[in-house]
Amino acid sequence: HVQLVESGGGSVQAGGSLRLSCAASEATSHTYCVGWFRQAPGKEREGVAAIDKYGTTSYADSVKGRFTISKDSAKNTLYLQMNSLKPEDTAQYYCAAAGSDGYCDDIDLPYEFEVCGQGTQVTVS
Repeated sequence: HVQLVESGGGSVQAGGSLRLSCAASEATSHTYCVGWFRQAPGKEREGVAAIDKYGTTSYADSVKGRFTISKDSAKNTLYLQMNSLKPEDTAQYYCAAAGSDGYCDDIDLPYEFEVCGQGTQVTVS
């Protein structure tokens, strides 16, 4: 059973950047839809970005043009580059994987993941 460990969160001023990393215990590229979701206190989970086995990406409208999801299959690592951060981006960010044969179509990752990490906090002030 794959395990995911996030890192890279922290505190940053508005307009700044952070890069989150998610290390997987085994290869996920061809088996899972992988991505990031976030949850702020008192709010529902929100899907942020996802990437399928072909490298096709999808983003929430709220982060398009500012966040970039990528993966390094050789390192079994997923990334989320976050630029032009806003206070409303403040949340706990989770890396997640859904065992959908690598496809992300029709996957609501924040609620249909099979495994997710422990989360990493991002605070924008």
